[in-house]
Amino acid sequence: MTTSRRIFLMGATGAALHALPGNRITLGLVGAGNRGNFVMGVFQKDADVRVGAVCDVYEPNLERSLSTAAKAQGGVAARAYRNYKELLADKSIDAVLIATPEHWHHRMVLDALAAGKDVYVEKPLCRTPEEGVELMDAEKRTKQIIQVGMQRRSYDLYQEGRKLVADGTLGAVHMVRSWWLNTQLERGPTAKLDGPLDWKQWLGPLPERPLDASLFRRWRVYSDFAGGIVADQGAHVYDGIHMLMGAGFPQAVTAAAGRVHAPVGNTPESVVVTAEYAEDFIGVFTINYAAMKYKSRYDQMNHLDGGKARMDIGREDLRVFLQGNEETPAIEKKSARGFGWATDLHVQNFLECVRTRKTPTAPVWLGFQAAIVTQLANLSLKNGRRMKWNATARKVEV
Repeated sequence: MTTSRRIFLMGATGAALHALPGNRITLGLVGAGNRGNFVMGVFQKDADVRVGAVCDVYEPNLERSLSTAAKAQGGVAARAYRNYKELLADKSIDAVLIATPEHWHHRMVLDALAAGKDVYVEKPLCRTPEEGVELMDAEKRTKQIIQVGMQRRSYDLYQEGRKLVADGTLGAVHMVRSWWLNTQLERGPTAKLDGPLDWKQWLGPLPERPLDASLFRRWRVYSDFAGGIVADQGAHVYDGIHMLMGAGFPQAVTAAAGRVHAPVGNTPESVVVTAEYAEDFIGVFTINYAAMKYKSRYDQMNHLDGGKARMDIGREDLRVFLQGNEETPAIEKKSARGFGWATDLHVQNFLECVRTRKTPTAPVWLGFQAAIVTQLANLSLKNGRRMKWNATARKVEV
């Protein structure tokens, strides 16, 4: 692949970044799509963070992120990489942000740890139970900091909600009901790519296949590459349930789904998941991405059904309704700065832990605890039965 003159000049000045003093952290971005570019910008809000390198196999994404990074740091440029292993070999990089498609997370996290980098990896953490167990083992062996991008863990609203449950305000909670409504039916096949793509490298550990622009753009809805919308959003929801309830790994999961209606992909848009927990409750998650389009502040809600009260907690606020007065909330709390601030708080927590070497709010074991629920849900859909997780043996019971 030909290196453009502009990218070469940007990369040439990147060597100066690591020499900066104080609490300076030099970040490398691996996966410069929309989410990666956004979270990179959140990192750059910290005055002591500099983006020293960007890696992507799709040239338009690489060019855009290099330009964005340089603009945010006063023209100081980052090196350009097209192979993530070359970025990991860069001694000037202290930490990496991994925002690639899901099928790359497991391998890249392991390689980043081997290279001595701290890691912020987007969710879902991994695609299979076996990958999750391997990552948990790697976390125990490493001295590196690993944060999974499940920002509700750092969110002030969810921390308030967790206190209310722990304080007994709701009484005994034996069911949590969560839903997420939106649509993915309105988008058809993707138009041709806007620039060069190293398709073989993008596929990585998966079997070769012809280049497909729709697959590249919408990998989340293809079962070979990800767990579908139920896994993509379910990782957030079940992590929130686990946090609020102080729950461990699920004991068993059952799922049901409707037909696939979207013009691309092979994973269902409408799924109901029921997870059973040793803490004596069930967590029911209903996702329907065959609904109407919602504003983000209204598209997701969690109802915690307690013996004394019910708590409704969404993106922006929570309300507690006492028995006998279901019309008027007895407690009402709002986030200080809204749901968008949750990512800022999560990144801040990671950076603090990089500097202090404390454990972050969403380490690998919690990331896997959320991911395994939706992995078991997809196995339930595939096998047509309830799937059990053996937490002692750390494997799916057959």
